[in-house]
Amino acid sequence: MSIEIKGLEEFQKQLDTFIKKVEGLDGPHQIPIADLLSPSFMTGCSRFGSLDEMIQASGFKVESEDDFKAIPDAEWDAFIRENTSFSSWRRMLEGAAAEWAKKQLEF
Repeated sequence: MSIEIKGLEEFQKQLDTFIKKVEGLDGPHQIPIADLLSPSFMTGCSRFGSLDEMIQASGFKVESEDDFKAIPDAEWDAFIRENTSFSSWRRMLEGAAAEWAKKQLEF
């Protein structure tokens, strides 16, 4: 007596694809901030539709990366705490990175 199970080959292909995606996430990555803090991420954790919109609402003058780096950490963290679901900029970036990784693994 034998039992025929259908769909295992397709499942194996999907599993192989998933494993390749996991392997692709191994090690450090340089993700553009616009990809990390995507509009869907921003609307999910704040009242802003984009990072640019959030920066404009912050009241800080940011015209370059150096301008952004010059914002005092405590003031930026306070703004993040008051205007997003995160307690700090670091926590926001960690949340964005986790969401980005999750999206990379979808199959």
